[in-house]
Amino acid sequence: MQPTILFFDSGLGGLSVYKEVKALLPDCHYLYCLDNAGFPYSEKPEEVIIDRTLKICQKINRTFPLDLIVIACNTASTVVLPSLREHLAIPIVGTVPAIKPAAKISESKHIGLLATKGTIKRTYVNNLIKDYASDCNVEKLGSTVLVEIAEKKLRNGEVDLLQLGSELEQWKGIDDLDTVVLGCTHFPLIKDEIKQFLPQVNYFIDSGKAIALRVQNLLKNVNIKEKQNQNIENLVFYTKNSQHEAQFENALYQLGFKTMSVINVI
Repeated sequence: MQPTILFFDSGLGGLSVYKEVKALLPDCHYLYCLDNAGFPYSEKPEEVIIDRTLKICQKINRTFPLDLIVIACNTASTVVLPSLREHLAIPIVGTVPAIKPAAKISESKHIGLLATKGTIKRTYVNNLIKDYASDCNVEKLGSTVLVEIAEKKLRNGEVDLLQLGSELEQWKGIDDLDTVVLGCTHFPLIKDEIKQFLPQVNYFIDSGKAIALRVQNLLKNVNIKEKQNQNIENLVFYTKNSQHEAQFENALYQLGFKTMSVINVI
């Protein structure tokens, strides 16, 4: 009997984390929920993010008994984890910017945190920098535009390089910036494009592989719930009806998902 794992994000960025977990644990039952009715989370009030995330995860858990949840969103993870852990008696894995490994690998000790506007403001992130990168000069760049560019790439294959380059303009002249933390799960989806505009950067670091290892470790101690009379296909849920491009649906199929459906929560 395989565990059921839910990945939750406001959009499609969490698929970058899902791919790492599935590569390590190919036989699990996977669910993915994108809260496209609330997208993007980056500039929403904390209480709104907490309320939406909790209600959605609880509803899915009632229909598909979950064994583990991955909050595959840095912005949400900085605020929702205590509430989820209070209301759901299963392991909850968050996604936080990979400040610690970036500080270790940087040779110049000048690193960049590329994240959403919400994430770079969080006390949680400031504490990560204080605890693990106090010997580094940390540049912060918050962008909602890059999130939208990544969404568009996965949906229809288009990337506006002029817009992307404009978002990264302030880092282009920092010659000793040698390490960048991709502090939003959307950004690994456009890592190749980001690299074009920051040629001085040697290392681009995200949390995907670390999360996969964390999930693998936690599942060793989980009692898998009985799944009676349930479709065992991997499923995608979204919170608002929208037009899906053929390329987007094909991409989800290639990632192992078979069915998409709307979940009405709020």
